[in-house]
Amino acid sequence: MQETPKQESLFTAIADVQRRKILNLLKQGEMSVAEIKAHFEFSGATLSHHLSILKGAELIRVRRQGQQRIYTLNLSVLEEMMLLMNRLLGKD
Repeated sequence: MQETPKQESLFTAIADVQRRKILNLLKQGEMSVAEIKAHFEFSGATLSHHLSILKGAELIRVRRQGQQRIYTLNLSVLEEMMLLMNRLLGKD
């Protein structure tokens, strides 16, 4: 099975432990950048980089609410990823 560019971006996105922590936080519901940032000690620029990668892989969605950016999980892509993992593990 050949990996598509979309699959590659998904695996790249979840390869980093900090991005997995962000996804885990967003399981609780939508959060602003400030709310996400409160859980980490790295810079805002680093958080922005992680969010950009997750957004590029379509694992999260963002919407503007006034001056804030609000992030939420994209469950349809997460479900697609679980199906892919099941196929890779031979659990059709």
